[in-house]
Formats: sequence, C-alpha cells, structure tokens
Amino acid sequence: MKKILILFLAFTTTFFAQKQDITLDDIWVNGTFRTQGLESFSAMNNGDFYTILNQNSFGTYLDKYDYATLKKVETIVTGNDLAGIKYFDDYTFSNDESKLIIGTDINKIYRHSKVGKYYVYHIKAKKLESISDLPIQEPTFSPDGNKIGFVYQNNLYIKNLETSKTTQISFDGEKNKIINGITDWVYEEEFSFVRAFDWNTTSDKIAYIRFDESEVPEFSMDIYGDNLYPSQEVFKYPKAGEKNSKVSLHLYNLNSEKNAVLNLGKNKQYYIPRIQWTKENNTLSVITLNRHQNNLNLLFVDGNTLQSRLVLNEKDAAFVDITDDLTFLKDNSFIWTSEKDGFNHIYHYSNSGKLINQITKGPWEITKYYGFNDRTKQIYFQSTEEGSINRSIYAIKINGKNKLKLSKSVGNNSAAFSNSFNYFISTYSSVSIPPLYTLVDAKTGKEIQEIKNNLNLSEKLNNYNLPLKEFSTIKTKNGEFNMWMIKPTDFDPNKEYPLLMFQYSGPGSQQVTNRWGNIWRHDYWHQMMADKNYIIVCVDGRGTGFKGRDFKKVTYKELGKYEIEDQIEAAKELGKRKYIDTKRIGIWGWSYGGYISSLAITKGADVFKMAIAVAPVTSWRFYDTVYTERYLQTPQENPSGYDENSPINFVSLLKGDYLLIHGTGDDNVHVQNSMRMVNALIKANKQFDYFSYPDRTHGIYEGENTRLHLFTKMTKFIDNSLGKSLNKETQIKK
Repeated sequence: MKKILILFLAFTTTFFAQKQDITLDDIWVNGTFRTQGLESFSAMNNGDFYTILNQNSFGTYLDKYDYATLKKVETIVTGNDLAGIKYFDDYTFSNDESKLIIGTDINKIYRHSKVGKYYVYHIKAKKLESISDLPIQEPTFSPDGNKIGFVYQNNLYIKNLETSKTTQISFDGEKNKIINGITDWVYEEEFSFVRAFDWNTTSDKIAYIRFDESEVPEFSMDIYGDNLYPSQEVFKYPKAGEKNSKVSLHLYNLNSEKNAVLNLGKNKQYYIPRIQWTKENNTLSVITLNRHQNNLNLLFVDGNTLQSRLVLNEKDAAFVDITDDLTFLKDNSFIWTSEKDGFNHIYHYSNSGKLINQITKGPWEITKYYGFNDRTKQIYFQSTEEGSINRSIYAIKINGKNKLKLSKSVGNNSAAFSNSFNYFISTYSSVSIPPLYTLVDAKTGKEIQEIKNNLNLSEKLNNYNLPLKEFSTIKTKNGEFNMWMIKPTDFDPNKEYPLLMFQYSGPGSQQVTNRWGNIWRHDYWHQMMADKNYIIVCVDGRGTGFKGRDFKKVTYKELGKYEIEDQIEAAKELGKRKYIDTKRIGIWGWSYGGYISSLAITKGADVFKMAIAVAPVTSWRFYDTVYTERYLQTPQENPSGYDENSPINFVSLLKGDYLLIHGTGDDNVHVQNSMRMVNALIKANKQFDYFSYPDRTHGIYEGENTRLHLFTKMTKFIDNSLGKSLNKETQIKK
C-alpha cells in the first residue's frame, strides 16, 4: 500500500510539473484564453431568422441565418455594396426590415452614449443615403420605416426618407445647458438609457424628454494627452444633494408640426426615467419617480388631449428599482416586475392598472424577462429557482400555470429567442465549462443542435495549472453568505497560506455565481495567484443581490456599514481554519469594491494586513445624485450615513499596507475621491502607496499594456505584503 501511495504521489508531482503556469502576459497580452462567442447576434422581427455582423480584410458583411437550420440564408449587405464604406460598426433594421441604419466612425462619449456618421441602406434597391453629413446620436426609424429621428448637438431632428427633407423640432439645445431627446450624464449612467425620445405606433408623433442642466454644478477633468498643454473636459455632474437637471416631457405632432409640453400634474414627481408608447397609438406610458426613488408612478398620457392619468403606483420603504420589463400586450394590458412580495416576480395588470394576476411566486428571483408569446399565451423568463448563484430558463402561462423548465444544465443559462418564440439560442456556462451555444426548441426545451463551443479553450486550459473555484457558504454571526474559494493546485491542509479576499459588495450585485467567470479575466489572475500559494476567497455579504428584497435593502441609509462588517467577520471565520495564516490576510476590490477595501484596511485594520483599492469611492458625498441618494437619501438629510462609513474619516486606524489606484480620466468615480483620501492619509502621517493612470477612465483599460501594467503592479504589491514567507518549507503549520 505504501509503495502504491508513493508511486501515486510521484506521478501527481510529475503531472503538475508538466503543466504550465499562467502568466500575466497570457491573461492580458497574448489572448491565450480568449473565448469564442456569437458577436453582434440579433434576432430579426420577421420570421425565425437572426443576423450576425462579421468582418474580415475585405470589409464588413451582415449575414442572415435560419434559426431552424442554423444555415446562412443570405448576405444582406457587404462593404462592397456601400460606396466608400468598407467597414461599419453598428446597424439597426426598420420594422419591416427593408432598410438598415448603418453607423461608421463611431466614437464613444460616456458609458453608453456614442456619436457617429450614419446612413440608411435600402436593401432591395441596394441604395445608400446619408442621414446627415454631421456626426449624430441615436438615429431611430419610425415604425413605418419612412422617417428617422436623431439628435445633433442636443437638438432633435426628423428626416423624411420619402422626401429627403430634414426638420428640426427643438432649437434650444446647448452643451452643458439644454439637451433634447438625449439623457444627461447621470440619467445615462444610473438609469441606463441614452435615447430619450420615442415614436408612436403610427409614426405621426414623437415624445421626448428635455433636460435643463443649466443649474447642475460642473465637473472638470484635465486631459493630459500628447500635446504640449493639457486640455480640459467640463461636464455637468450632480453630486449627492446637489441640483439635478430639470426634466420636462414634450410631444411633437408631425401632422400639425406643433410642439407641446406635457403637463403631468401632481404625478410628475422628480425624475422621468422611462417613456414608451403603448400598443394604443395615442397612449404614451411615462414612469416618474420621486427624488428618494421610493415612490414610482406609471402614467398614461393621451397624445390627443395631452391629459395624463395614474395607472400604477409602487412604493417601498427603501427604494424601487427601474427596469426595462414593462411590456404591453395587444389589449394594452401590461407585464410588470416587482419586489413587492419580497422577491422579484412577474405581474400582469389590465390597461387600467388593475392587478389581473401575479404570474410567478416563490422564494427566488426573476432575473430576466424575455417576452410574451401571444399565440401560446406563454411568458419566458430567467430566474434563480435552482439557487441564487444559478440562472435557469422557464416558460409559464400568463395565468401562472404550466411552468416548464427549458434549460437542462445547472449553471448560468441565458436565451435569445426568435421573434415567433419557436426557438431560442441558449448560452450556457458554469464555473468549469466555458460558454456553450446551442439551438433549442422553445416549446419543449429540447436541444436541437450545438452551434459553437469552447472545447479548444478547455483543451488548452488542461495544459495549465488551474486551481478550481469551489462554491460553498460561510456562516458568521451576521448570517450565512455565498462564497467561492480557490486553493493552490497542490493544496496541503497542514500548511498555512496567506488569504486574499476579493469582493464588490455593491447594492444588488453578485460576484459568487456559477458561471464562466473568466470573461473579465480576473479569475485567471485569481487562479494564477492561487497557484503562487495564496488562498483566494470571495464572499457576497448583506446588500448584494438575488436573495430577496430584505437581504438586498438592509444597507439602506447606511452604505458600507453592513458590507464591511460582513467582510471582517468572514475573514475572522476563515482565519479559524488551520490552513489560513491570520497574520497575512489581504483584500482587494474595484469601484464599490475599492471602497470596501479601503474600509477594510481602516475599520478592519486588526484583521486585514493589506488592501488594494482600484478606482474607489472614498466618500459618497463625491458621487452622483441618482445612485447615491437611492441608497442614502441626501447628505443634508442623512449626514451620518455619509460620514460614518467614509474611509477618509478613519485613516488614523490604518496599520497595514495600502495601495490606492485611480485613472485620472474617470468620469464616473472621480479621481477626487483618491486625492481626498491621499490628503487625509498625509495629514494622519500614514504611509501608503498610490498610482494614477493618466487619462484612463473607470475601467483603466485604454492604451497598450495598461491592464498588464496594472495587474503586474498589484501582483508585486501583494507578494511584497502577504507573500514574504511563501517558501513552502515555512508554510508547515507549527
């Protein structure tokens, strides 16, 4: 028996020795572990078809495929069809799919917004025409396909494709003052939309939101660039407690050529985070929200009389989330999602706002609403019914009966349905299986054909030392929380290892999830660090998502308090395990995670020896109105909620190693956050490390080798702080 054991150990040692170690170049430079996907995949409106945008050295080409066979039906357009345009980056069909809007020279503005040169391509005639000679935003077909609305320099325009006439319908647009039909910075970032105009069903009216941001305070950033003198970017950014844009709702009638202001009366409230025409031609739906974001109104506005009525009101003791799940059926009844029973579920309301039925129920969450099949009266959705870290696909009758599970494997399942809901393309992954794409029969859930897999990646990964990510829960005095852990490939429970914790912790977020986590490549780095003999752990504490309303909203008015308590207690609990060296516990995070890491090295200084904070918020007083006030109210109303969990106010507690990193071009979490933290640390005579990335935004990815440089710096910092005793001979538990 001993001989067999010795031989086995010798074999495994040789086995591991033959495998390659992951390098930072593999992760951030060489694209060694790149996954294959279905790029620019989009379902078509008419029939069971989808399109994929492809590019090669000859140009861009848009191909049409049949869902049923997965075979290419035709190439709709190529760069050769477009005189002078070899490549295009963006495309949108008209409703009847006889025309395309094609975008070139697209330049990003903020997270979602962009500006570019756009054309209309008439597919049958192979005719190309420019929408405007100028760079424009958000060109959008009218439902009849004969007109296009777009925004240029903060004013809204309509181009008639039949007459080639362009009509300007707003005239007061001005940078940093007035915006028509496009959202301001904070709406774009926090309500997640850019186009603030919408066509009615008969294409004779267009509703839009006007933003008056003239009283919103300005924020400026130096852009260092390559010139002799830096330039400056100045934009309106409302920090918590400051003035927001004044929003108003307008309606332009193409027949009368008149513009009207829609008076929403007492139901107007403070924000207008969504507008959408219903199935009734002259009925516009409008969502309004108070400044505290805990009182939501759904209004219907008559496009002829301009009168509004309240259809639905939803209140919450904390906040109400804004979603895109509002869907109108043929009778103008509507589908709505809500957390009002304690978990996010699907509801069906009449066109008068009367509840018809709660469609889904249970101690689990709806995570995505896919749509309604009017023919079969089925609703399709994604949920956490198989566990909060998993996602599964289901169909259910609109009356709440005959629920059918359509996904087969436990893990992360998502779906892209055909217009008829006869088929969907399934994307499946798990912690151990990279993305797999399959054609599925939406009536039964039967898998018809595999489309694309990442077996080549899996085979390649077999040649590397890749420690496994293990899921479990961890119980502390504050509750039981989802956790993953990565141990070294040659883990020995009788040795001590330094612990590196990673987290994000923001409201409604989730880091512990059974999906292929290497899309963002952080997991490869975590696996690399684990194979350098660290234990890597992530814990989703209170305030994170997909475990019910109460778990998520417990942090209301006290951001940071419960989140840092849970990270500290989790570290203490992990430290009870004999293979964790309690003197070498570190933590890192980005953005909200950087905020929690900064609290960990101050409030948790007795537990954490090291922290890295990338692009952190250091005081919520510096962050924007919509996000911050949703969770904290204003600083005038709740000063203690802002100050009692700001790491700036606890720098005197710092004892360990602290690395602070920020991009100077971060328009989201301004570098001001780090600069104020730096000043506080200097005033307290605390030593720390700081590094700034010139002109990089919140993601710190622009420029060759930026991510390589960032993660090299982080790796060295961790090694110098936690890894000073990583010699395996010294790790034996004493």
